[in-house]
Amino acid sequence: MLAFAAQLAAAIENGGVIHLHGDLGAGKTTLVRGMLQAMGHKGAVKSPTYTLVEPYSINGREIYHFDLYRLCDAEELEYMGIRDYFNPQSLCLLEWPEKGEGFLPRADLHIEIRHLAQGRELCCRTGSDMGQQMLDHLVDIMGKNLDIPASLR
Repeated sequence: MLAFAAQLAAAIENGGVIHLHGDLGAGKTTLVRGMLQAMGHKGAVKSPTYTLVEPYSINGREIYHFDLYRLCDAEELEYMGIRDYFNPQSLCLLEWPEKGEGFLPRADLHIEIRHLAQGRELCCRTGSDMGQQMLDHLVDIMGKNLDIPASLR
């Protein structure tokens, strides 16, 4: 998961919105932790389950890690000023985005994480041209470093 996270971090050139889907314990926070560390964050990375958002400033980039699991009503996002976090320069990583449906911008990239008997399966799909560029860049990077089937290249 951490190796994939590092590759994903390298594939993101600017800001964007990434929705992370998966059951409890699937590895969403681990993925975010790996991305932040690959981008240069040195401190701890905790899940913002109770605070809803944890901001990071890394090498001049604003990154926001959201965990909406405990959100009772999506409208609560309006009261916390959710729109202020989303701009073309910021990278927003959202766990449990379905809890904020109707109040969140569309995702550039969706990543679904599933447990398997051995390891995890990650499925990526795009939601915008920027997301497609991220995915293309990710496949290019991973194709050079990992054994990816030719059908994905």
